[in-house]
Amino acid sequence: MTASTESFDYIIIGAGSAGCVLANRLSADPTVRVALLEAGPPDKPWAIHVPAAVAAAIGNPALGWGYRSAPQAHLNGRSIPLPRGRVLGGCSSINGMVYFRGHPRDFDDWPALGAAGWSYADVLPYFRKSENNEALQDSPLHGRGGPMNVIDIPRPNPLIARFLQATTSLGFKHNADFSGVDPEGFGARQATIRGGRRESMVTAFLRPIAGRGNLQVVTEALVTKIELSGRQATGVCIEQGGITRHLTARREVILSAGAYASPQLLQLSGIGDAEALRALGIEVRHHLPGVGADLQDHPAAAIQMRTKESSSYGLSLKALPRGIWNVLEYGLFRSGPFGSNVFEATGFVRTRPELERPDLQLVFMPAHRNANGRPIPQGHGYGVIAIGVRPKSRGSVKLASADPRAKPVIDANYLAEPEDLQTLLHGLGLARKILAQPAFEPLKSVEILPGPAVQEAAALEQYIRNTAVSVHHPTSTCRIGTDPMAVVDAQLRVHGISGLRVVDASVMPVGVAGNCNAAIVMIAEKAADLILAGREQHVAA
Repeated sequence: MTASTESFDYIIIGAGSAGCVLANRLSADPTVRVALLEAGPPDKPWAIHVPAAVAAAIGNPALGWGYRSAPQAHLNGRSIPLPRGRVLGGCSSINGMVYFRGHPRDFDDWPALGAAGWSYADVLPYFRKSENNEALQDSPLHGRGGPMNVIDIPRPNPLIARFLQATTSLGFKHNADFSGVDPEGFGARQATIRGGRRESMVTAFLRPIAGRGNLQVVTEALVTKIELSGRQATGVCIEQGGITRHLTARREVILSAGAYASPQLLQLSGIGDAEALRALGIEVRHHLPGVGADLQDHPAAAIQMRTKESSSYGLSLKALPRGIWNVLEYGLFRSGPFGSNVFEATGFVRTRPELERPDLQLVFMPAHRNANGRPIPQGHGYGVIAIGVRPKSRGSVKLASADPRAKPVIDANYLAEPEDLQTLLHGLGLARKILAQPAFEPLKSVEILPGPAVQEAAALEQYIRNTAVSVHHPTSTCRIGTDPMAVVDAQLRVHGISGLRVVDASVMPVGVAGNCNAAIVMIAEKAADLILAGREQHVAA
């Protein structure tokens, strides 16, 4: 069944972090009509809103796309889970709520890669614009009064102090602000939480403007194609409840579906590598070979410890009285461990002294990770996740078929470059050194993964290949640039197509070296200004 066509000024595809920001900023003008389209449901499940339930949120199949990687040649042929939010708020409704911007020099690299106007000095005002940092309001690098609330975890797990004491004993510096001038060092990290509840980009940017009559938020609507007239984007085709609808865009279509779905939708619409599209029977509307290329993601491997001591997060008879009180205090006051995002401390280090910037992140886990995949830790333990944040390996996102309901073929190509494996090997060695420091001795813990027998480099390499996972920071599949493989220009306009922009993690020329949600919000803030400035120039002309 086909419904009649509706018309808007701006159509935003994807209500994730970028889409929510754009919907807020563009609909501030009451003379324009804005449609925000989301394939998933509203953000109602309780696990979204309780910060400590992050594992339940990210593991809920009703809230995700169910993506998996293609078999990874350098991970012993394993297919890796790749969670992406399919819910209002996108990944901001299921992620770890970490607030981290990236190294300032990361952004200073962008102009040389074709992203003029995206240096750190250019983007800092947009980071500040979106932010209300409760803990760092006096810092000139941070914002106050912005829509997105950022906090220090008020009562971190007691093991955090042991971890930071251990890193200090090894000579690493303390870092009080990972989003400051330099993220190197170890410390507690900040989170997007407000009043003990997750601060998704729905709660930050959409809910406060729910009364705007010129903004239409449409959930459970799958966009199947961007419609083109020649080289002009004119609207989208969506499926909702068995009904096909056509929405026209008087000004622009803005694609904010993420690093996997944005290149997928461009290809479904005939924009991509011409030969690959023809092979699937898709009409080529514009040959743009870089669509879906240059996928970057952060691989990770972990050291895990088990302990009988019960200060870690987890279920046990010993911890039962404390657990009952924690439930009560969260229910009554929205405080305590349930108001934390669990992974409360981290560090960034260089694996070689000659490196200019950190290439390794270590994240402390104050909880036992269940082998059965259940989200609530059973028993007690802790560990360290080693993450390669400057991977050399590059992958791709390609169509499996012309069916918009079919998942794309995602090949992150993890550890294809030997340097990426060496980074993780260094990280596991450093994690063991940290966990062997006197600060942890009173816990009498036992290493369970990879285990004390796995010591030689060859054995550790096999452990990494058998267990490494993604930490869910995919970028750069529709990257900014001026070279033949670039997809968008510095204004985020798709090369060769009018009225179409991409605004999400896929446009990063190179991914930030760490968690990327704050950078995605920044990109959307700047994009909104670029869109509005372009409109004003058009009106003036």
